[in-house]
Amino acid sequence: MSIDAISDRVNLSRNACWRRIKMLEQERIIKQRVAILDANALGCELQALVMIRALSHEVNWAKKFHNAVKEMPQIVSAYRLSGDMDYALRVRLEDMQDYDRFYKDFISRIDVADMSASFVMEEIKESTELPI
Repeated sequence: MSIDAISDRVNLSRNACWRRIKMLEQERIIKQRVAILDANALGCELQALVMIRALSHEVNWAKKFHNAVKEMPQIVSAYRLSGDMDYALRVRLEDMQDYDRFYKDFISRIDVADMSASFVMEEIKESTELPI
């Protein structure tokens, strides 16, 4: 939202609203401002949820895994999990052939015990908003 729209919504002057936003940025409550892009319009029509079981739980393996995740732009989010699987990745790709290239590239960077993907058929809700 624009500063004008936010100031109208919270009933503050534009300047007071701007100062509060700047304070929230300085305190790192607002981490960054982003543009939310239409992935389909940009050719990233395939979304995969990739589940990974670690080959090792050693520090060096974890560092190598973290580096691989950070280096691959197709991975838009990554999570370490509790339960049977150790990690979940959300990946954006062009198509199945692109997923195959991604898969081969990923396993060339890091050995995993198990890796499986589910492909999103319908996106029901996608949000960056917090429930506050």
